[in-house]
This record gives sequence, structure tokens and C-alpha cells, in this order.
Amino acid sequence: MKNLNLFGLILIISATFKSCAQQETTKHETKTDSTMTQKEFKTNEEWQKDLTPNQYYVLRQKGTERPGTGEYNLHFEKGVYNCAGCKAPLFKSDSKFDAHCGWPSFDAAISDSTIIEIVDKTHGMIRTEIVCANCGGHLGHVFNDGPTETGIRYCVNSASLGFEDKK
Repeated sequence: MKNLNLFGLILIISATFKSCAQQETTKHETKTDSTMTQKEFKTNEEWQKDLTPNQYYVLRQKGTERPGTGEYNLHFEKGVYNCAGCKAPLFKSDSKFDAHCGWPSFDAAISDSTIIEIVDKTHGMIRTEIVCANCGGHLGHVFNDGPTETGIRYCVNSASLGFEDKK
């Protein structure tokens, strides 16, 4: 009888952990609006052909550029930051700020449908990865420590971005 109670307790604990793990999975739904109707699908060979080695490392292999080395870290011109993989618009320049973290930082995406958030449990941490909703390219991570009224800091690799000047 004592073994049966212990077995029941183990089953309950196991089910609880499984339930918690499922709840943490993510907000990985795809949202669409008029700007994000077509998804970009390519083979790895096509991505390697179309991207620089550093862009491929960041966008397709979920790499991270060294802090302070990216082209757009201290870039504050007026325009739109696009995905370097598929050219989808991601951020307006007026949402960019200097977070002094070594990567371009933004407090808002162009729209709710341009970025997908995914729970990232790599490197012994729990963070929220951000990917392009159009092509699935890794952009960086989002944090709830932004200094503006949104409280958000999208921390983005320069290699995942392109820029369209709006002078």
C-alpha cells in the first residue's frame, strides 16, 4: 500500500512537470496582416548563396555577432530596418535607441505580425528569441528592461538587418 501511494505521488509530480513544460513552449503563432501574407521558404543551399557568411551564421544558425561590432549598433539615420534575409520591414528608425549593450535596440516592431517570439532555453538561460515572421530568420532576443514607455528592448544582431534610407 505504501508503494502504491509513492507511485501515485510520482505520477502526479510527473504530470505537473509535463504540464509546466508545455505551458512554457511559446507564443509561436503566426500572425498575418496585409504586409506579411507571403512566407519565404528556401533551402539551406539557397540561403548560403543569398547571404554573406555572417548573415547566414546569425539568421539561419541562430548565431550572435560580437557586441559593438555590428554595422547598425550606433546607426541612427531615418528609415526602416528590414530583415537581411527576406527584406520584410521589421523596425522603424524612430523606435531605435542606444541601450549601450553593443547591439541595435528597438522598443517596438513595425507591427505585431512582423516578429515571432519563441522561448529559448539555450546556454543555461530562459530568454525570448525573436525571429522574422516572414522567413524565420533569427534576429536576436527581446527583454522587458527597455527604458522607454513600452518597457521592451528588442536586442537585434546587425547581421540580421538591412536598412532603407527615408531622407
